[in-house]
Amino acid sequence: MSTVDSPARMLVLWCPDWPAVAACLAEGVPLHLPAAVFHANRVVACTAVARAAGIRRGMRRRDAQSRCPDLHVSAPDEDRDARLFEPVAAAVEELVVGVEVVRPGLVAVPADGASGYFGGELRLAELLAEHVSRQVECQIGIAGGLFAATLAAHRSAVVERAGTREFLAPLPVTELDQPGTGRTELVDLLRRLGLRTLGAFAELAERDVAARFGRAGLIAHRLARGLDERPPHRRRPPPELAVTKTFDPPLDRVDAAAFMARTLAEQFHGGLARHGLACTRLGIYATTEHGQELGRVWRCAEPLTPQGIADRVRWQFEGWLRAAPDERPTAGVEQLRLAPEETVEGHSLQLGLWQEGARGLADEHGPAAERAGRALVRVQGLLGPDSVVTAVLDGGRGPAERVRLVPWGDPRTPQYPADLPWPGRLPAPSPATVYAQPLPARVLDAAGHEVRITRRRELSAPPHRVAVGDGPLRDVLDWAGPWLVDAHWWTPGGDGVRTRVQVVLAGEGETAVLLTRVGGSSPQWTVEGVYD
Repeated sequence: MSTVDSPARMLVLWCPDWPAVAACLAEGVPLHLPAAVFHANRVVACTAVARAAGIRRGMRRRDAQSRCPDLHVSAPDEDRDARLFEPVAAAVEELVVGVEVVRPGLVAVPADGASGYFGGELRLAELLAEHVSRQVECQIGIAGGLFAATLAAHRSAVVERAGTREFLAPLPVTELDQPGTGRTELVDLLRRLGLRTLGAFAELAERDVAARFGRAGLIAHRLARGLDERPPHRRRPPPELAVTKTFDPPLDRVDAAAFMARTLAEQFHGGLARHGLACTRLGIYATTEHGQELGRVWRCAEPLTPQGIADRVRWQFEGWLRAAPDERPTAGVEQLRLAPEETVEGHSLQLGLWQEGARGLADEHGPAAERAGRALVRVQGLLGPDSVVTAVLDGGRGPAERVRLVPWGDPRTPQYPADLPWPGRLPAPSPATVYAQPLPARVLDAAGHEVRITRRRELSAPPHRVAVGDGPLRDVLDWAGPWLVDAHWWTPGGDGVRTRVQVVLAGEGETAVLLTRVGGSSPQWTVEGVYD
């Protein structure tokens, strides 16, 4: 391996099972108890105690809880993971400079300068592990390049300077699929082709890899050979690509920072794109009213998108503003600067037509949108964060379940996937108006008797006349349904069977309404929504 192409020595500090550890810290659960983080009913992270009880990543929740009934269950939360990791990154920075957060749970620092100051790499690793372990459990690895150093941290190893490729060779090719890289399909293909170790993959000719696997395969091939993802890029990013924003009044709330992060991220990413560049190392620097300077560098495996930039700015602000009282900023943030610490060619980040059009609209109406956002943030400051909300389309069966209101500035991410089957879901279109408190209704058949739900879960008779509230009975011109949902019938006080029926009522201006009958101890009909 030539000296020019050799990657720089990197030290990586890794906190094992960080999502599960962060969940325990946030919820006050002792770390000696088993805990796991679940997404879509499968384990995505678990503590060492949980693993000792037989819990594994990818395991179904039912299987995990059957093996460990005392298992503490948490939901994934990237904001929580990033916020609680900031004190760990700050602890690393107390000993060495140049700290770069790769992702919550993993930081990297250049090893050469720091090791010389502390008397060698082994001594540096010992001091850093002892210092950080006062807060959380950690492992340290040193090797050439971020990828090899990360794998070394997983094994608490210090790799010799000329031994990076030999260290990587026997490791399974699945190590290429690190979080955030999106190499799952590539790794599966390599395994089907019989390339089961990094060494076997590295032996292939670079020309053949590029022809067969494309750009993604070429990057993975460089990593397997112990090189950096990309050849050394000697050109420094032009200073005008940095974006600086001054705030009046200063930012002292996470929700306000989250809104500003989206605007700055679009501006920052757009400036890089106009130069044909994309950012892989993002510097976030802030200055408070009292002149205190804060800074953090985030390193990413793939070039950052506007959403990725906004997420990291929001995570960093949460880490700063919600730190311990003696560690948080002494005043509000008066100035924020985003700087591209490392860039790559952005030709592979060509956006779709809709994304480009959306960016153009954002640029055209950016000042107006920013002013409106400031006004909304000011309202939240006066009335509370829940005073301004936006709607998010979520998964569910009924119209009220499928729309969730989130405070302005919070992540607008669905809680439940909308593309699941959802048996009993009401078909499109949904009612234009959905009442927060459904209106009482009477639904009668042709004989004047109330329409009920039989034991076979069918309507006792077609709806003939309907009265809403204290209004008069109106004839039913047409109807559709029923759609039935079992809603927690197994719990005490559960709703039982929820039945929905669409009806068109005669009268002045025909009205289409959504009728709902909830079972339980006192079943009754209500109007859940009205169609335009």
